[in-house]
Amino acid sequence: MKSVLIIGMGRFGHHLAHNMLELGNDVMIIDIDERKMEDLVPYATNAKIGDCTNPEVLKSLGIANFDFVFVCIGTNFQSSLEITSLVKEMGAKHVVSKATRDIQAKFLLRNGADEVIYPEKDIAEKCAERYSVDNVFDYIELDDDSAIYEIPPLKEWVGRSIREADIAHRFHVMVLGVRDPGDKTKIMPSADYVIDGDEHLIVLAAREAITKLLKSMEMIKPEKREKAKKVRKRR
Repeated sequence: MKSVLIIGMGRFGHHLAHNMLELGNDVMIIDIDERKMEDLVPYATNAKIGDCTNPEVLKSLGIANFDFVFVCIGTNFQSSLEITSLVKEMGAKHVVSKATRDIQAKFLLRNGADEVIYPEKDIAEKCAERYSVDNVFDYIELDDDSAIYEIPPLKEWVGRSIREADIAHRFHVMVLGVRDPGDKTKIMPSADYVIDGDEHLIVLAAREAITKLLKSMEMIKPEKREKAKKVRKRR
């Protein structure tokens, strides 16, 4: 469990606070507009109304006591920059600031941010990767060269065990899990696990390896893709 301060209750800050609370963290929220916090106030560890560009307001929060400080100001970059600098000067252990452009990230990192996140850019990249090819049902980027993909099995793998298909050696991908049509996932299946044609595989792979694998796949029938999408929507 972490102690977290979230500054700015815009859409991203609001969702971040909600998810942090669901995971059992101590979360303090603050925004200049009380209306943006109303639904979270009963659940947050603490909530305060205030302008965080005012050093006195920040001092009252006990910045150094939090494990993470998130600066989620989305519409006023000048305010985001000022707050990032101030919280770091006041002893924040780890400052994570939201940016929308690379130039903003550079200034934030120079002025106190330990880390910069791009929510819109990250989601756009994930969507582009996922929807550019029919055979990727989900995607989590790890770094510039590798990611975790949810893909259908090759036709030649069906009815064979992971060991018999020799997936890791022949295709340079590691099977981390198997997801059935009911959306239940088996994590780290054994090498003797027999692959079913209706399942999806969760695999870790370098981009180069997954690109070669996807090119070797037969196109999944449209009705099967639509069925898979409907199942995912019910999650």
